[in-house]
Amino acid sequence: MKSPADYSLLIKEKAKELGFMHCGISKAGFLEEEAPRLEKWLKSGFHGEMGYMENHFDKRLDPTKLVPGAKSVVSLTYNYFPKQQQREDSFKISKYAYGKDYHFIIKDKLKEFFQWIHQEIGEIDGRVFVDSAPVLERAWAAKSGIGWIGKNANLLTKQVGSFYFLSELIIDLELAPDGPTTDHCGKCTACIDACPTQAIESERVINGSKCISYATIELKNQIPSSFNNHMEDWMFGCDICQDVCPWNRFSKPHQQPEFMANDAILNYSKKEWTELTQELFSEIFRKSPVKRTKYAGLMRNIEKLNQSRS
Repeated sequence: MKSPADYSLLIKEKAKELGFMHCGISKAGFLEEEAPRLEKWLKSGFHGEMGYMENHFDKRLDPTKLVPGAKSVVSLTYNYFPKQQQREDSFKISKYAYGKDYHFIIKDKLKEFFQWIHQEIGEIDGRVFVDSAPVLERAWAAKSGIGWIGKNANLLTKQVGSFYFLSELIIDLELAPDGPTTDHCGKCTACIDACPTQAIESERVINGSKCISYATIELKNQIPSSFNNHMEDWMFGCDICQDVCPWNRFSKPHQQPEFMANDAILNYSKKEWTELTQELFSEIFRKSPVKRTKYAGLMRNIEKLNQSRS
């Protein structure tokens, strides 16, 4: 019978084979340090209209309540940094949304991973997660040593920066846990200084209701006037706090064909985006994360940007 350390090694080797950049392991249990932070963040109203963030408070902090019998959290990262980026004089889309929706692509890999665990290790119970359930992904990834949570509240890794997706396997198999790494932000405040809406309230605390990503994706009503002239041409999401992070100079282009951007995303001008039709929207963003904002939402964002320019 193999030891928890043996199983951990097997799982990490398989993660690499499936194309994941990093694999870190934590013992499943209550995230004691995160509880007061989450409670304070919610009480401050920093989640804006994201009411779902108030749900399942206990499950967010303790995966054993989400997956009964869970013993280990396997945290994984998957690169999405693009080789090509949009033309300079365009309305901008966050890099994570250049290609097909990551939820489906990574979930398929996790299902394959889980099936492999069943075949190679045994009848293990658990669940797979890709940004779709009450899991504090960054906290678990940091606990497993993949990286540290930076001042912009993103997970940062020295070798590759932060342009990657997070996902998890929460399983009832005991594994050898990894320890956390150290913080390497130092005195740098590049992300705080660069945020045009001052959404970074303090180190690692984001006021979501001030964030351009929130305004262009999560917000269903009209974008408040406080965003006027501060959206920096972002029509879906925002990468500013990542683009200015010194650690992202180490980002390397992904090798996933499904994440490749189509020509329209890379080459459309502001005029072409302004004249976008529902038919073209459906064609360009078929199976894309941008579908989440819908045609009406994207055109609302573009209209707001054009108002700022006039």
